[in-house]
Amino acid sequence: MLRIFFTLALGAMAVFAQPSAPPAALTFEVASIRPAEPITPAKVAAGKLHVGMTVNGTRVDIGFLSLADLIPMAYRVKSYQVSGPSWLPAQRFDIQAKMPPGATSEQVPEMLQALLADRFKLTIHRETKEHSMYALIVGKKGLKLKEAEPEPAPPKTQSDSGSPPDENAPVKSEDRPISIKNDGKGMVITGGGQKGQMRVGRGSDGSIRFESSKMTMEKLAETLSRFVDRPVVDMTELKGDYQVALEVSMEDLRYVAKAAMVGLAGTPPVGEPGKPPTDAASDPAGNSIFESVQKLGLKLEPRKGPIEIIVIVLIETAPTDN
Repeated sequence: MLRIFFTLALGAMAVFAQPSAPPAALTFEVASIRPAEPITPAKVAAGKLHVGMTVNGTRVDIGFLSLADLIPMAYRVKSYQVSGPSWLPAQRFDIQAKMPPGATSEQVPEMLQALLADRFKLTIHRETKEHSMYALIVGKKGLKLKEAEPEPAPPKTQSDSGSPPDENAPVKSEDRPISIKNDGKGMVITGGGQKGQMRVGRGSDGSIRFESSKMTMEKLAETLSRFVDRPVVDMTELKGDYQVALEVSMEDLRYVAKAAMVGLAGTPPVGEPGKPPTDAASDPAGNSIFESVQKLGLKLEPRKGPIEIIVIVLIETAPTDN
């Protein structure tokens, strides 16, 4: 009897001494991944584009995004922080997924990480490297931007069962499907992952004017990174939403288009900061994007600093079967 008691006691001690199991990774309940259909002029004219990510209740709808888009989204980093194969932007996908009960839209990136690891066999490691960058800072004469107008109360989400909408789960403007309309002054883009609305129209001297009704400085820095030869990092310490207008020359737009085409053609690898096309202008003098930023009371200042990089160790070109 004493031996039995001693054996049971040791067993109990072993059970209680075991470390608790790590929490299970958050995953989608179900998810389908399919190649996206190409965007046609007819779809653009009709304003029926399936682009970006929308969240409605427990349903997540991702349209026309490549692995070059999905990986930064999953790991909450910027595109220039991802270093991987040059083919990442080439294929675009539509993803339909359902979140588990109780999950929120803020947890979608973690579920995307699990989905990419499961279906594309994505394996990564992180590095911190010293890189050239532009610091987005407030100019000496002060900020010239207006704060964004508050948005009206958004509509509520509808649950999958058709029950009354959850009062605690409003549809954010950035979670709505993308919409493109011509209001006579330009093309107005709403939804698809952006706050407020974006209008694209003609500026002065043949330039293109971009107007956003609601943009953070972090998002502005990310946008500016597309027009210059190195990453732009927000160092303004401004936390609000602002009305932003940028006039971009056709030369700068051609640089963006060429950089995109170079990436699709196979070089340079995605997300390697400081490696633009060889003829890209790196001198701020005379560059329209630098002048446009100065008109906002901001400045792009060349610096060097540490940037965390997501390095892709392994990834497959196509997902496993749904």
